Order: sequence, then C-alpha cells, then structure tokens
Amino acid sequence: MELKNQEDHHLSSVKNALRILKSFTMDSPEKKISEISESLDLNKSTVSRTMSTLASEGFVYKDPDSKKYRLGLSILSLSGIVNSNIDVYRESQPILNKLVENIGETAHISVLDNLEVIYLQKVECNHPVRFLTHVGRRNPAYCTSSGKILLAFSDEQTVDAVIAKGLKRFTKSTITNPEKLRAHLKEIKVNGYASSYEEFSEGVTTIAAPIFDYRGNAIAALSVVGPKQRIMQQKIPGFAKKVMSAAREVSERMGYRG
Repeated sequence: MELKNQEDHHLSSVKNALRILKSFTMDSPEKKISEISESLDLNKSTVSRTMSTLASEGFVYKDPDSKKYRLGLSILSLSGIVNSNIDVYRESQPILNKLVENIGETAHISVLDNLEVIYLQKVECNHPVRFLTHVGRRNPAYCTSSGKILLAFSDEQTVDAVIAKGLKRFTKSTITNPEKLRAHLKEIKVNGYASSYEEFSEGVTTIAAPIFDYRGNAIAALSVVGPKQRIMQQKIPGFAKKVMSAAREVSERMGYRG
C-alpha cells in the first residue's frame, strides 16, 4: 500500500511539472510562483518545490531580480531534437523560403494537436505584420485556414470533437453553426485549399493547403498569412495556387505520389 502511494505521488509530481511547463507561452514567458499557483489551482508550496527541481535540471530559470521564472535552456535542447526528427520540418524549410520570397507574405507549417492547430515553423516576410502566430502557439482549428484544411481531410470523429468543444465567435465572419462548418469542410476538401478571411482575426487573411505523407494522409498544413489589404478576397484563388503548389512539393519530398 505504501509503495502504491509513493507511485501515485511521483505520478502526480510529474503531471504537475508538465502542467507548469506547458503554462509558459509566448504571451506569458515569465511567471511568479503565485501566478502559476493561481492559474493551475496548485498549492504554492507544491509549485515552489516543483520549480526548484525543474531549475536544478535547467528546465526553468529564476531571475534573481524579478523573482520570476522562465523556461530554461534544457527546453531549447529538447525542441532542437524534436525539430531535427520531424521530417516535414526539415523538408519544408527551403520550400517555405522560396514561397515567402515569391509571394511576399509570411508562411507557416502547422499540425493538428488536441483539436487545435499548433505552429511548427514560421518564415517571416520582409514586411511582417503582427499576427496571432508564432512557433509553438496554438490556435482554434475551425476558424483558421490551417485548421480547416486539416479538419477537411480528417475523420468525422475529429470534426465532431471540435464542434463538441464549442465554436466560439472571434469575429463576425467566424463560422459557429455546426452544419455550416461541416458543409464548408466538404467544400474545402474538393477545392484542395482553405482560406480564412477575417474569421479568426480582424483584417487578416490566411490560405492553407495540405501536406501528405507517403500513405496519403494529411499530416500538416502549409499556410500563408497577410493583411486583407494585400490578400484581398479576389486574390485568394491566385495565392491558393501557389500555396497548393508549395504544399505539393513538400508532400513529394515526404514520399507522396498521389
């Protein structure tokens, strides 16, 4: 019984450590013990002990002046290992660079994870505009072009799960009706690309196409993003052709022969 209690305690400690690490974001890169405790509903002493352990292993760093913690270099080394082993990350790099140079807008590679879009890679254009995208950021799937193209090529269970989670309205153009979203996704699959014209952020247009692996599965999305003044609705089909061409090139590098 005592051994089981020890095992449960260790598992709980690991879970708390992972929750704490995942709580750091680009929007909140530094946090105090009290902030972590409140946001995760954890006891301050528990957070303090966990942070001390993480700091000793280099996963977090405590600023001696502000007393705030931020992610440490051990996280960076692990992310490098992950990126080096993600084929799509490696194979897409030169193609993204070429696409950004060609169209003059920022490009991303993203995947679907836990019903959200997470960005793996980003290549900035020469005149970037601040958007809600950066490597590691999570965005809703149902109102972003990357998310919609991945949902369009996923199974019905995934789409149902996204809908069940709730379709929050971000702008007046956000699709919040489940049946309308399902019909929209079917149309996207036929067209081979997805666009989001101010569906997630006001004044922002994004266009995405799927990246397939050698088995024909849509494993990632390649997207471009820009202000609606540069990517107007009438220009979307022209941009989409270039995005689909780039995504097809990455797919071929991944072994796709469709």
